[in-house]
This record gives sequence, structure tokens and C-alpha cells, in this order.
Amino acid sequence: MQTKAIILAAGRGSRMGTMTDEQPKCFVKLHGHRLLDWQLMALRAAGIRDIAIVRGYCGHLFTEEVHYFENQRWQQTNMIRSLESAAQWLAEGNCIVSYSDIFYSADTVRRLAASSELIALSYDPDWLAVWGRRFANPLLDAETFRRGADGLLLEIGQRSQSADTIEGQYMGLLRLTPGGWYDMVALLKQLSPVEVDRLDMTSLLSRGLTAGWRIQTVPVSGAWGEVDSSSDLAAYSEVSFDDIGH
Repeated sequence: MQTKAIILAAGRGSRMGTMTDEQPKCFVKLHGHRLLDWQLMALRAAGIRDIAIVRGYCGHLFTEEVHYFENQRWQQTNMIRSLESAAQWLAEGNCIVSYSDIFYSADTVRRLAASSELIALSYDPDWLAVWGRRFANPLLDAETFRRGADGLLLEIGQRSQSADTIEGQYMGLLRLTPGGWYDMVALLKQLSPVEVDRLDMTSLLSRGLTAGWRIQTVPVSGAWGEVDSSSDLAAYSEVSFDDIGH
């Protein structure tokens, strides 16, 4: 069964300021290409041909020849509602799920697609180097991330005052099997609609760990980054993008 990919691109990215006044966040350019272009390049180089985009803000500007899902309530909802918009694909087969404000290599995608668990995510064990470029105090933004000796996730998504509790950072890139999506749907049904509207991905994964989910962690290979603000663009100016499509 061929792995598909879904890019969650419904939100505006208000922290980008005027850069997203008239375009989606993933249209912001880094090293001469839109973030979306870097993602499509990496996914296709990894052998993924079926790609979908969940769009919302400025959705009419997307012209790529891919499949589209719509999050009509993008202004009132968080990442999980965008994920639900693509429920059809998630129930049909394995899917790489990507935030739209990140970049990564094809090799990272291949490693993630090869996971044997129902749910797997990529992480950066050298996160402090990336966060150090982006923030004066990396701990103000970083979240806890702990793994077991077997590589399964133990903790994610909490605030921490110590780098000792942070073994890596989740990249915004994960892989779901239909079984993994089934487990997510079962958990979401236990929450109120308002709770689901406000739920972010790491909070969902944290709840899943409490419910007994097995989540495999896969270390990043090559360049990666997350663009949350205009200052992030400057922070990545010296990062080599040579391995994105390899």
C-alpha cells in the first residue's frame, strides 16, 4: 500500500505579521522557495505521489495539482479540526501528516514511512541548536519530550524549566496508519466539540499516551526547521537546503 501525505495548511499564521496579510503562511519564501515548495519537493523525492492539502485561509491561492480538503472553520479551530477534514484519506491508508510551516528532508520522510507502529513522529535530538538560533531563551518555547529505551514516546507537550527533560523536539511531522487514526477518533469522541476545536497536536498525543498509545519516535535526518515568525527566516539563513530533495 502506497503511503500518502497530507499538509495541514488551513491557518493564517498570525505571528508572521504582515507577511501573511494576503497569503497563507506556507507561501512565505525561504531560500528562494515557498515553505510549501520545500515540503512538496521532499515528499515527492521520498516517493510519495498522492498528496493532499487541507486549506482554509486564502484557500483560493492554492493552485498545486494535488487533492484538497477544506477546513471551513479555520478561524475558530486548531490543528485537529484540519486533520479531521482529511478523515477520508486517514481511514483509507498510511499517511504522512505535515504541518505547513516546516521544512525537512526526503530521507526524514522515508524513515518515518518505514515505521512499524500505528503512530510515529519525527523528532530532532539536537533540538537545542535549532531553538538556540530562534530564541534568546529556548526553554520559553520548547516542550518536554522523553523516550523509552525502546524508542517509544513517554512524554510530550509540557512546559519545562530544564533542558534535562527534553530529549528532542517534535518536528510537526508524523505518520498515521488507519489503526492510528481510529485510536485518535475514539479519543476525540470522548471530548466536547469545544475541546476538540481548541486541541493542538501535542496535546492530543499527550492524551493518547495516557490512553496507552504506542508512538514510535524517529530521529530527523538532514535539514529541518519550523517557521513561526519573521525572525525565524533570518535564523535559517545559514542552513543548507542541499539535502531536502534527497
